Amino acid sequence: MSGAIDRGSLFAAVLVAALSLSACAGATPRPRMAEQTPQLSCDDSIAARFKPNAETRVLLVKAFKQGDALPNATSDQYYDPSSAATAKADLCLVKLLVGPGHPGAAGAPSTSAGIGIEVWLPSKTIWNGRVHAIGGAGWAGSEETDPTKISGFTPSSDFRSAPLVAGQESAVTATTDTGHTGRSPGGSFGMNPDGTINTTLLTDFASRSIHQQAVLAKALAKAYYGVAPKYTYWDGASTGGRQALKQAQRYPNDFDGLISLFPSINLTKFVIGGETYPQIVVQQDLGGRYMTPDQLNLVSNAAIAACDTIDGKHLGFILDPSTCRYDPVKDTAVLCATDGGSNQTAACVTPKQALAINKFWYGMTSDGSVPDPAIDNGSEPLSGKHKWYGPACGTSLLPLASKSPFSIGTDTLAIILQDPRIATPSFRNAKSDGADGWKSISYQQLAQAFEAGVALQPQFGDINTDDPDLTAFKAHGGKLIHAHGAADELIPYQGSVDYYRHVMAKMGGPAEVQSFYRFYLIPGMAHGPTNGTSNPAANPPILRVSKVELYTLLTDWVEKGVAPGRVVLSSPSDAPVANSLPLCAYPKKITFVGGDIHMAGSYDCR
Repeated sequence: MSGAIDRGSLFAAVLVAALSLSACAGATPRPRMAEQTPQLSCDDSIAARFKPNAETRVLLVKAFKQGDALPNATSDQYYDPSSAATAKADLCLVKLLVGPGHPGAAGAPSTSAGIGIEVWLPSKTIWNGRVHAIGGAGWAGSEETDPTKISGFTPSSDFRSAPLVAGQESAVTATTDTGHTGRSPGGSFGMNPDGTINTTLLTDFASRSIHQQAVLAKALAKAYYGVAPKYTYWDGASTGGRQALKQAQRYPNDFDGLISLFPSINLTKFVIGGETYPQIVVQQDLGGRYMTPDQLNLVSNAAIAACDTIDGKHLGFILDPSTCRYDPVKDTAVLCATDGGSNQTAACVTPKQALAINKFWYGMTSDGSVPDPAIDNGSEPLSGKHKWYGPACGTSLLPLASKSPFSIGTDTLAIILQDPRIATPSFRNAKSDGADGWKSISYQQLAQAFEAGVALQPQFGDINTDDPDLTAFKAHGGKLIHAHGAADELIPYQGSVDYYRHVMAKMGGPAEVQSFYRFYLIPGMAHGPTNGTSNPAANPPILRVSKVELYTLLTDWVEKGVAPGRVVLSSPSDAPVANSLPLCAYPKKITFVGGDIHMAGSYDCR
């Protein structure tokens, strides 16, 4: 989801070198030489000649030479401010608009001319025969229909933009605004001017847009190069990760391989039960008085210290949060001296505040209750009052438990309840703008909204993307790599675990599922390429910017039949100490077997 992909980091293996070496060796996939058709040129003739259907029209065709300045910054500059916004190879940009859109008053967030799609085509002499489509972030509205700009924030799973991927790999890339522009405030597009649910645009956002992106990118590639793509891949994180799983579920023949990184699946569930719930706890239990960052970090760091010990030494981050039973309510070291504890600093917490943090970690219950962590720490399959999971203990609580709510959650809550006043003031609607009505929502009302979000899935385009039946994708021969950071501050990792459990139950168990679908948990990693814990000295092995191991693993699996084997991640630096760990295909877990706790060789997958 990424109302914040504000962090991140990906595997090690430099794609540019890998592709250039394989090109020299003749190993880079080349397009099939069958099905030759007249080729298009990178000029206005594309607008006249590329007419795949009655709903699609060409908005812009623009050629970029290697080194040309791009019209605006992209996600590459966000993650690496020293990088230049320039074309890395000769590229042809084609902007498309797919109707019918959604009519309405000019300027209204719910008014849309259609789905915007950008396609980046490498020069005909260097195309590697692949389509490498890129997913969106957050609400995904971007600049695909703006003739003066390019999509500014649609990162791949290693956090590169579409033009960078196209230039570095010589692959066709594509992005979509999912049917609304970046100028639309947050989730406002999902509500009609009369306050009802905008089913058309939510369906475009949830599913239709990504299918159009796939179909049109492949059709344009065939028209431009005169031959169909040989391999097609989807690559995305957060919203883009959800989109990957939607492709497998609803459009199983669109892609040969999919990467889904910290996906925003179970969307209405986790934005209410995981993201908005901590804010309701503060309002209901603490009278709207927020804990300070120092208080939140004190308790989270105490949890890490209690649960990060390996072979008698502290790792700095929790290897498996599901095993942590730390309870701040019973920890005198964090409780204020005035409340029977021993902590005399300004960061101490009261018993009521400690209990609230337990509620954050456990996740939403129907009545705001929370069990003793010694009995139930919230990591097991959902049952009874337990509606959804919270951020794992040791994860930074600042994004979700600080004074400003995460607006994707409150926007979604407003759309479900069909009342714009529930949202924050950034929400725009003709009936009323947002008025922070979420602050007065009770535990019972939140539980009702949670259930309503599930019941309203047909009107939301089935945005929860939780169908476990991937039979058709498997039959197509598709391959799927799914990964999630265990210290994700925005999307609780347990939602991915929950989904994978359901897929295994539906499709015959781990062996059957792993023949086409591998899922990995990454200890300590945030919702992006960085440390997601509350411990600034933690240095977990994480996925890193502009590294391509996930993509290399996927292409080797699809094109060479080489299933992912032992994969090792390294920390981004050696300060305060370098760490490496193996990735383990779930349900196996990273297990210490002896040796240096900071070295991957000391762990096995069991």
